[in-house]
Amino acid sequence: MRSFLRYLRQRGQIATDLAGAVPAIAYWSLSGLPKFLPAEQVKQVLASCDRTTSVGKRNYAILLLLARLGLRAGEIVALALDDIDWENGDILVRGKGQRLARLPLPSDVGEALVEYLRDVRPAGWTRRLFLRIRAPLRGLANSVSVDCIVARALKRAGLAPPLKGAHLLRHSLATDLLRQGASLAEIGQLLRHSQPNTTQIYAKVDIEALRGIAVAWPAGAP
Repeated sequence: MRSFLRYLRQRGQIATDLAGAVPAIAYWSLSGLPKFLPAEQVKQVLASCDRTTSVGKRNYAILLLLARLGLRAGEIVALALDDIDWENGDILVRGKGQRLARLPLPSDVGEALVEYLRDVRPAGWTRRLFLRIRAPLRGLANSVSVDCIVARALKRAGLAPPLKGAHLLRHSLATDLLRQGASLAEIGQLLRHSQPNTTQIYAKVDIEALRGIAVAWPAGAP
């Protein structure tokens, strides 16, 4: 509407610029709900990987990192061989804004990475952790590559959620942790949120806690 009004003013069909009179659409911060999968469906996604194949072993390790540590797609792409500290059992994650964080490496994630490194990952000049399966043997191109891995796993598992990228597993982890009793501060630390209010959106999916603060509907009110 604003563009149309500016067009009319430019053509001289109206004398006053009315574009400023058109109100902006209200956008409320944190107004939506996070899209997530229940824990059982996350297991279905992981189980959809054929771990007898090279691509299945690689993708299983990637999906576990997303599901257990809540990594972003770009953080998966940026992982390097030197980021894994096998002696101390942790992994270095390069997050947004060049922030670095060390996260503990769960045993199942470590086992999947060992299987990938031992049986699948070819030797090469690059230190990137996850490589293409087919030539040219280089690191994953970008975040879209990881999103596609998640989308294909969802399809194999027979799931069709509205959100199909890597962030779906990040949201699912946060939601599951909240329902298991983790605090928002703990979840924010794991997900490496720079602002506490970024984590607050997950409070909306804690139905039992919301029931405790909900105001009763006034009986008989008109």
